[in-house]
Amino acid sequence: MAGEKVELSSMDSAIEIRHVNQHAKEISSENKSESYDDNKEFEGSNRVVIKPVNDEDDVSVMINFNQGVSHFIIMLTFVASLSGFLFGYDTGYISSALISIGTDLDNKELTYGEKEITTAATSLGALIFALVAGFSVDIFGRKPCLMFSNIMFLIGAILQVTAHKFWQMTAGRFIMGFGVGIGSLIAPLYISEIAPKMIRGRLTVINSLWLTGGQLIAYGCGAGLNHVHNGWRILVGLSLIPTVLQFVFFIFLPDTPRYYVMKGDYEKAKSVLKRSYNGVSDELIDRKIEELLALNQSIPGKNHVERTWNAVKELHTKPANFRALIIACGLQGIQQFTGWNSLVYFSGTIFESVGFKNSSAVSIIVSGTNFIFTLVAFFCIDKIGRRNILIIGIPGMTVAHVMSAIAFHFIGIKFVGNTAIVEHSGFSSWGIVIIVFIIMFAAFYALGIGTVPWQQSELFPQNVRGVGTAFATATNWAGSLVIASTFLTMLQNITPTGTFGFFAGLCVVSFFFCYFCYPELSGLELEEVQTILQDGFNVQASKELAKKRKRQIAVLKKAKHQPTEEIIEE
Repeated sequence: MAGEKVELSSMDSAIEIRHVNQHAKEISSENKSESYDDNKEFEGSNRVVIKPVNDEDDVSVMINFNQGVSHFIIMLTFVASLSGFLFGYDTGYISSALISIGTDLDNKELTYGEKEITTAATSLGALIFALVAGFSVDIFGRKPCLMFSNIMFLIGAILQVTAHKFWQMTAGRFIMGFGVGIGSLIAPLYISEIAPKMIRGRLTVINSLWLTGGQLIAYGCGAGLNHVHNGWRILVGLSLIPTVLQFVFFIFLPDTPRYYVMKGDYEKAKSVLKRSYNGVSDELIDRKIEELLALNQSIPGKNHVERTWNAVKELHTKPANFRALIIACGLQGIQQFTGWNSLVYFSGTIFESVGFKNSSAVSIIVSGTNFIFTLVAFFCIDKIGRRNILIIGIPGMTVAHVMSAIAFHFIGIKFVGNTAIVEHSGFSSWGIVIIVFIIMFAAFYALGIGTVPWQQSELFPQNVRGVGTAFATATNWAGSLVIASTFLTMLQNITPTGTFGFFAGLCVVSFFFCYFCYPELSGLELEEVQTILQDGFNVQASKELAKKRKRQIAVLKKAKHQPTEEIIEE
């Protein structure tokens, strides 16, 4: 058996099984009957070798994975994901704060226009600094940028806690948006660069899980502080705890190996890799460093500015990259324009308008649903596939919006100034209907479009990944800015029924975009993603390839194939 090769498929030429165990035992006759495409058997294999597939993958580096995920990687993921928590908390607390601020700012009630401005300020700050972070992360590093985001969170929170004027509150929200924009872009990137490939998708979802957890805790604290004097100030001040924790932790933790190699600090890169993968030989670590160095050298340009400009040009001129950009920006836009952040920012206002006295408590149910189904996505996103989750989730969101629009119609809400007036009696039962379908919307949202867009880094090759994810994240925050600055105005001008009907229509458009333009990328190699997108979106081809991947894994598992080494590729 020694040296025998088993080719998996023509399109899978990047992958082959090499039998290196001279004394491997033959598998059972049942397992021998299993085959793949060409009916060749998997026998006693114990090593997976990835052959070079393109100019960005000319070194194959094998890392032992039988020892499981190291505690060091878990710690790095935990600390980086605090950015997700801050993202969620700082976008979630505003819903409760808008209800309980009362006359604390300028000694008067906030108008709907002022509520939109102070809410949208964070989105505007995040939009600006998501772009700034995307172009500066390779200059300063992932870790320093995340620590800078902590400083922005700190300054923004202090300005808000001490605010007695509307302008100061808005300025604090705007500066806090700097931190949100940086963290929302760089935290998933940091995690993806330190995580083993076999669990990279799940570890990235952890950031989304922390995000929804932050929103849930913000709603919970908001409900508890709803009737406390200056409770909204305490609510904002609580965000200082995770901010300071993350900053202190990062003082003692490293940046990613890829950044260290980019800066020529190979010893630090080796140190991080050794701590990340216990028991790996120095030879394999050195080969991994060589691979990262080759990736860095493959990016054209004499300096960072020139490389960045070349990356922007290649992102828009190379067909596969441009299609990846369309998909990434499209999914981030869908995440915003299907209406979720209108609930995050204004759920308290919505539920108060239909007669619920403690609207913040009702918001906890919605946020809790979001958290639970994000957890469900964590376990099934790699099994079901990104595309399938979206195809299931978006129709559910559409139905929920339609039913909410119908319920709002029968409640008959009219707005006089900043006051919502209910025309018909018996509105409480329709209010319950609204809650039920908003919960349904939250479930389908969290399962699909709330999670999948943040897998955006897998769409882009290494040389355009930074700018590609920057444009996609900026699209997200541009959508958030539009929603935050127009939602209450839409409620007043086209009624809640018209507003939720409008979101339902956007959900329908979003479904067709995902159906025709989003290929299944679960389990695909970088070269294969580029091949899929080279001459079209090739949805059907991607689905067939994803099925082949699953069959490969199933055959290997049934054959009791237990590889001891795995490629860890950038």
